[in-house]
Amino acid sequence: MAERYSSFTPGGTGWLLQRITAAFLVVVLAFHFFLLHFVNHAAEIEFAGTQARMQNVGYFLTMVSFLIAGTFHGVNGVYNALLNQGLEGTQKKVVLAVLVIASLGLIGQGIYVATTMAGWT
Repeated sequence: MAERYSSFTPGGTGWLLQRITAAFLVVVLAFHFFLLHFVNHAAEIEFAGTQARMQNVGYFLTMVSFLIAGTFHGVNGVYNALLNQGLEGTQKKVVLAVLVIASLGLIGQGIYVATTMAGWT
């Protein structure tokens, strides 16, 4: 089946953003796993250590950026997969609205949890 529409078309803005978010996610995950397994794995799993790290603004911003990039990457992929399956018209608008609302809710909840862990609320 040929693609009807895709932001994955090489050269498009969606294509570029999908690649950028994928690269960002891979780099952050690789760094995280490197620290987790090779540097200090015991402190990584302690809640108190995580809470103390969340108070670091750089760590906090990295986690929030990871959440936003991951959400965009996943939602954009799901949306394009549905478009390629023939989603059109009103269904397309409703699905997009639901995905955007769910994404904003997820990001809001993630930021709330992160600020709570940091003790900033």
